[in-house]
Amino acid sequence: MSSAAVTVAGLLNGRPDAVGLPLEVLSGAGGLERSITSPHIQKTGLALAGFHEYLQPARVFVFGESEVRYLERLDRETRMNVLAAAFSHDIPCVLITGGWNPPVELLDASERYHVPLLRTSVATPLAIAKISTLLDDALAVREVIHGVLLDILGLGVLIVGESGIGKSECALDLIVRGHRLVADDTVEVRRRGETVVIGTCPELTRYHMELRGLGVINVRDLFGVASTRHSKRIELVVQLERWDTAREYDRLGLDDKTYDLFGVRVPMLHMPVAPGRSLAILVEVAARNQLLRSRGLNAARDLAARLDERLREVEDDLESDEDTERGGEV
Repeated sequence: MSSAAVTVAGLLNGRPDAVGLPLEVLSGAGGLERSITSPHIQKTGLALAGFHEYLQPARVFVFGESEVRYLERLDRETRMNVLAAAFSHDIPCVLITGGWNPPVELLDASERYHVPLLRTSVATPLAIAKISTLLDDALAVREVIHGVLLDILGLGVLIVGESGIGKSECALDLIVRGHRLVADDTVEVRRRGETVVIGTCPELTRYHMELRGLGVINVRDLFGVASTRHSKRIELVVQLERWDTAREYDRLGLDDKTYDLFGVRVPMLHMPVAPGRSLAILVEVAARNQLLRSRGLNAARDLAARLDERLREVEDDLESDEDTERGGEV
């Protein structure tokens, strides 16, 4: 598990224009390897008014219209001193929003301190939202898990288990049944926010599956583009394990088990593997059942509640009969 930093160059190479945030480098290209370690930006005009101690290191510094207009109103010497104080902090880059033209002193300070000066035509509120989303994704905590991730009826299902137990074969059956493959064998998992865990496939092995006795296949070429997707939120984990005759398995489904992913508790099922059991159908039914549970429909608990109610009715009837018999004796 690792929490990565992203360089300014990495941010630019991540194609921010694909999300509607075109970026251009105006100056300070010598500092493109500066690291950004926080997805939170900073837009504090106080830093330009002399309160530069409020600047946080390794966070993108955004200049909107108010900051640019403020700098333009200062005389040249004051402007240079203000920028020197601000750039003396560990600022990875400065982003000018709204397409505003920076003062010459800002360009000079960017080159002198090797702080990249970026510009986008996008308005400040939208630019902040977009770059925060990009950084949140780039800086997400990541881990590589051995398993298979599928989109089953819109539910992200991660199938895990020991090597050779049949994860890929089960996934292939599910793909034939119309479900979609996200990743086979190697699943790259990252956390977004506090409760969302996203799984994706490394670029090198995307769309591919390894099947013992058959070799490597390309799922998209065999079943079409609708049989795969790039990423999916993980909402259910199915743990495949070999059938143990000495073990007592949960037969009602009343116990809520979870799988820990970066502190996020994801619902989990233990699925015993034995000859004659159709794993694909069982996993699909598990996904359908989890979708119902997410909507407040829990078959096991409803049945248990009805049984408890029926038992209470029987006990009440028995007590009533006993009271009647005692009354007759008296």
